[in-house]
Amino acid sequence: MRTIVIIGGGIVGLASGLAVARRVGVRVIVAEAEAEIAAHQTGHNSGVIHSGLYYKPGSLKARNCAEGREAMYRFCAEHGIAHERCGKVVVAVDPAELPALEELERRGRANGLDGIRRITPEQLAEYEPHARGVAALHIPQTGIVSFTEVARAYARLIEEAQSEVRTGCRVENVRRADGALVVETTQGALRADLLINCAGLQSDRIARLCGVEPGVQIVPFRGEYYELKPERRSLVRNLIYPVPDPRFPFLGVHFTRMVGGGVEAGPNAVLAFKREGYHRLDFSLRDSVDLATYPGFWRMAARYWRAGAGEFYRSFSKAAFVAALQRLMPEICDGDLVPAGAGVRAQAVAPDGKLVDDFHIVEAERMVHVLNAPSPAATSSLSIGATVAGMALKHLGIE
Repeated sequence: MRTIVIIGGGIVGLASGLAVARRVGVRVIVAEAEAEIAAHQTGHNSGVIHSGLYYKPGSLKARNCAEGREAMYRFCAEHGIAHERCGKVVVAVDPAELPALEELERRGRANGLDGIRRITPEQLAEYEPHARGVAALHIPQTGIVSFTEVARAYARLIEEAQSEVRTGCRVENVRRADGALVVETTQGALRADLLINCAGLQSDRIARLCGVEPGVQIVPFRGEYYELKPERRSLVRNLIYPVPDPRFPFLGVHFTRMVGGGVEAGPNAVLAFKREGYHRLDFSLRDSVDLATYPGFWRMAARYWRAGAGEFYRSFSKAAFVAALQRLMPEICDGDLVPAGAGVRAQAVAPDGKLVDDFHIVEAERMVHVLNAPSPAATSSLSIGATVAGMALKHLGIE
């Protein structure tokens, strides 16, 4: 029996574990540092099943999203997880955004999104009566779900396959011994034939702990949300997005109906000074020193400082946040919104300061390190998990 240890109990780690655990002759141990699974990126996202609209055709993101989206819908239906294929609109609020809207439509069609269509302001009003724009795209494949519930289903299936998910199991060291790996954790040493690193916000540090140079550094960006008051939720039927700035891997503040009820507005994308920093004043000396001493961070800051300053301003100014939302929905006002949660995105930044926009996976002897798994990672988790599992099993000589 071969043993694979997976570091990280988020949705990508659990999906990878599930794909491996279903193979005969392989045992999986998922080591999650927190007291529960899905404690970070998985449990703090907006719950959107992405269509694959935004991604460069042929990229890992585009391929995995197309496969993973439909696999996610099938999985949720099979396991009784509440979800809805509700569709969304992407709205151009200014004629200057029309070329970017056309490019999104081209990408969507290249990525196999049948049914995507350009709509007029009058047609937009049929889908979202309170949204305003000069043109929009309607994308029927987009949906909503609780990815925390999906992750719990993955964990349950892993354990049903006679493998393990251990919470409160923080990895402290990794060493080689007698042709295998020894993963030292707060719950004791785990002997592994292979290691898969899906540690998200800590993935680059885990790689270095294993003696592997990740080639990138994780820079945390906090996304803050407001929520519509119950009496104003009727302003949004499903999902309303702006045309994103093509320079950034962020989609801009938008409106998202949640599968469990309620409507979120946001997120922004502000630099966080702690990797698990969910509040504006959260600070970690170690994380901040890592930022300050990484040349790629300063190159990124030099390139994007104006946008970053705007995000900081919007983080501390509700009026600025509301003004961004009013571009999509002019009648929204300060009194319609109450503060909601926040998430932290593990954004990989290259040494030249570029934001890594695709999946970034590094293989080493007896190791697979998932070092950038940005949105649509949750949507694509079954597809990504199968890919990572295939890499891992190949290392072990298992086809």
